[in-house]
Amino acid sequence: MRLPCDAALIVIDVQNAIDDSRWGPRNNPGAEAIIAELLAAWRAEALPIFHIRHDSTEPHSPYRPNTPGHPFKPEATPLAGEAVIGKSANSAFVETALEEALDAIGATTLVVCGVLTNNSVETTVRHGGNLGYRIFVVADACWAVDKRDLTGRLWPAADVHALSLANMQGEYAEVVDSAAALRAAAMANARRRKQR
Repeated sequence: MRLPCDAALIVIDVQNAIDDSRWGPRNNPGAEAIIAELLAAWRAEALPIFHIRHDSTEPHSPYRPNTPGHPFKPEATPLAGEAVIGKSANSAFVETALEEALDAIGATTLVVCGVLTNNSVETTVRHGGNLGYRIFVVADACWAVDKRDLTGRLWPAADVHALSLANMQGEYAEVVDSAAALRAAAMANARRRKQR
């Protein structure tokens, strides 16, 4: 995994709302800590960061603005000056300024993490892939929840997560782990410094 020095970290919907009991059991219980590590690495290397915040328009959604679920979780709280992009659809590119903001810095490569793997993460990755971005999905920095299919079968969160990653792999993105992403972040600016 090699990253250019403009590789943008996209952190999707890591807000208090995702802890609401309505979502049910999840996988990757350590994902928030890994997201915090990714943020620290991107900050240390002065790489671009975009925080995606879901601003639900649904009246009873825990993601609705001005509710306890709307703020970012502590591990994913933006620092002053970091971009925050609000969205009300699943894809972070729909009716938002994300594509314009990425184009403004010349970003061609995205490293994506957040929730839910099979919802806003996968939708954003598919959309971004179709827009021509090179995308890496950090598997252990995303998570899913249990999902019931149309026959009534309940699929465990780990299976939902795995299938969503398989949907993205190859056609839309490359699925990696956090160790690879952290190494790549450290090397991105090292190459730029050598070229100076």
